[in-house]
Amino acid sequence: MVWSIERGDALLEGALRLERVAMAEGVFAADPPAAARRFDASGLYVLPGLVDIHGDAHERQMQPRPGIGFPHGLGMRDSAAQLLAAGITTACLGVTLSWEPGLRGIAAWRATLAAVEALRPQGGCDLRIHCRYEADNLDVVEELLTDMEAGRVALLAFNDHTPGIVKRLPDPAKAASYAQRGGVAVAEITRLAEAALARRAEVPAAHARLAAAARANGIPMLSHDDATPEARAHFRDLGAKVCEFPMSEAVAEAARAAGEHVVMGAPNVVRGGSHMGWGSAAPMAEQGHVTILASDYYWPAMLEAAFVLAGRGVLDLPSAWALVSANPAEAAGLADRGRIAPGLRGDLVLVDPARRAPIATFCQGELAWLAAEAAGRIG
Repeated sequence: MVWSIERGDALLEGALRLERVAMAEGVFAADPPAAARRFDASGLYVLPGLVDIHGDAHERQMQPRPGIGFPHGLGMRDSAAQLLAAGITTACLGVTLSWEPGLRGIAAWRATLAAVEALRPQGGCDLRIHCRYEADNLDVVEELLTDMEAGRVALLAFNDHTPGIVKRLPDPAKAASYAQRGGVAVAEITRLAEAALARRAEVPAAHARLAAAARANGIPMLSHDDATPEARAHFRDLGAKVCEFPMSEAVAEAARAAGEHVVMGAPNVVRGGSHMGWGSAAPMAEQGHVTILASDYYWPAMLEAAFVLAGRGVLDLPSAWALVSANPAEAAGLADRGRIAPGLRGDLVLVDPARRAPIATFCQGELAWLAAEAAGRIG
């Protein structure tokens, strides 16, 4: 299919301007062929598709209530539809690979990979696996290495939540929450957590093996929830060049001083602060300490966050949009997307600026989602 997106304000070379955008054979083209279908984008912004470097909202499709599970194939199909309706054309799904059973265990990991791979031939949103490897999950290292070498993992993040889980287990409500997520009794989740933590001395060697495999296979690495600049420096030495959800502004500043991308959550911007009580992402983005906004746990927040930032008056919309498109594409090693330019992947979202709402989403030059009210715009 060839397309000519006409009469819209397109984000080109860092500025919005009234200009036609053409797509042919899956990529942006300099000029549309004579037979191109036309989309009247009058009154709309024509923007590069959103690139989500970290989102785990798909977990709610697999387990909408604690302990209530649905097939991964069904959940992933629904997730793919929601992503397109949010304007996300590339989704790095944050799949936690933990020692926990249930939603974040090895069986769920295998089922998620299989569900994503089954959907890929259908086109639409480019679904990728962002492995959130939990530090103490030593029993899965060999399988993870095999998956990495097979090209099934797009990003590798180093997580370390076990000490925090163990610390919170004496709280009956917290313990019950972890147990429900894992589908086991409180006594069992407590036993598993303590057993995992008891092997902490083996973690550095596992990290070193995984990092070496990521480097060998060209898989970008991230460190998650770094508490101190020293912790960030440790993962930097392993080759993790992206700082994800730093726990303080000092960590973000250290990462930026080293020339690294810093990721925080778009919901933080939309809600006006972190639900964890950490740094506020909007001013950090305005200061240049945050370069990427991810959906985290709520897909619609990405598009909304860009408009919120633009409305604050420090960043204009093109600069804010880079945080949700060009910058995450760069950090994820995806040089073929994140901008509108001839030869790049034809990923677009057309947005009604008055409502800050997606109207149409194009993936690899194909119309993948259309709002009902926009049907009459196609000619």
